[in-house]
Amino acid sequence: MDEKSPDPSKEPLKEPSEVSGESGAVGASAASGRRPRRKADPKRSAILGAMFLMATSAIGPGFITQTTVFTVQLGAAFAFAILVSILVDIAVQLNVWRIIGISGLRAQVLGNKVLPGAGLVLAILVFIGGLVFNVGNVAGTGLGLNAMLGLDPKIGSAISAVLAILIFLSKRAGLALDRVVVVLGAVMILLMLYVAIVANPPVGSALKNTVLPEQVDFLAITTLIGGTVGGYITYAGAHRMVDSGNSGLENIRPITRAALLGVIVTGVMRVLLFLAVLGVVAGGAVLSGENLAADAFRIAAGELGIRLFGIVFWAAALTSVIGASYTSVSFITKLSGSDRVRNLLTVAFIAVCAAAYLLAGQPPQTLLVFAGAFNGLILPLGFAILLWAAWRRSDLLAGYRYPRWLLLVGVLAWLLTLYLGWNSLAGLQALWT
Repeated sequence: MDEKSPDPSKEPLKEPSEVSGESGAVGASAASGRRPRRKADPKRSAILGAMFLMATSAIGPGFITQTTVFTVQLGAAFAFAILVSILVDIAVQLNVWRIIGISGLRAQVLGNKVLPGAGLVLAILVFIGGLVFNVGNVAGTGLGLNAMLGLDPKIGSAISAVLAILIFLSKRAGLALDRVVVVLGAVMILLMLYVAIVANPPVGSALKNTVLPEQVDFLAITTLIGGTVGGYITYAGAHRMVDSGNSGLENIRPITRAALLGVIVTGVMRVLLFLAVLGVVAGGAVLSGENLAADAFRIAAGELGIRLFGIVFWAAALTSVIGASYTSVSFITKLSGSDRVRNLLTVAFIAVCAAAYLLAGQPPQTLLVFAGAFNGLILPLGFAILLWAAWRRSDLLAGYRYPRWLLLVGVLAWLLTLYLGWNSLAGLQALWT
């Protein structure tokens, strides 16, 4: 699992600049009197892609289901749980991104350097949790296409898995990955904004409950935290940032900004979904079916609402398939390794998950609970390793003196993750009995 610090000259998955033929294109443009077309900044594209990879990895089928269920249960008071979870998410991701980004090392490599073998344990936990959860993500794509187009869920899942595979088979996989997650992330937010407006939620009541909640549900808060920064999601964006070559002290500002914006994007999506469902519930509708979110969309926008739900659910599931696959494989490969080998392993990862769902017919519930328990253990273990590196191993961070206030905020968030981990142990014990 160990590897050397990345050579700045090597930028895995970052697209090579197309120098050849560029001067000829400029000359042709000048000759024709046209201004040369400005090329996209690859660094900015990679950072934006890393930010959305983290956000869209968190926005999966479980994200939509959890938000809907808790909104139905708590009503406007759920706004407080969302606020607290966003603040904790910021504390976790800001530390994770800065520590991994400054060191230029993936989490498992840092773990092995801090405590030999710790990175290996972390890698095994992330890979197993990601593999099993990805079966659920693949199933989610089928449900999304079923609601959108009326396709059989198995056929929809197979089609979606092929689309995800094609992204990693592309000759420009890094660019394709970044653009797909950005586009799908933007589509989800815009569609949710429309449904939230149509649902006409009681915004005033939601704002009041954000700071003065009528009730506080700690279970809801911890569930949201585990769903947005648990398991592979914690490292999705930070690993993509390092893999694209945008690491080191010179990139600390864009790293920090991307981490914050990634959590904000996730939070915006959560708030919009919450407002959409709240508007439906506040209007007197009773949601009691097997798919509460689909019912909420239907009541808010009729038949169009069902189609919009299908698009949002499919996009959420597909981006989670991409994020889970990319991040899980990043824990078993070397940063200095071949891009093609890594992409082929990612393709195999997706294929195995798709085959498991298609053969089983539905995600095995026991395995999903098992993976959920694993995710609860990953967060406190991995986060503790990173915080220790920031506190005691400045040599791994190029001698950088890590801000003590940020470290303190991280420790407070870590204490809360211990609670999540303890609950996870209870889940594992239930499986054995």
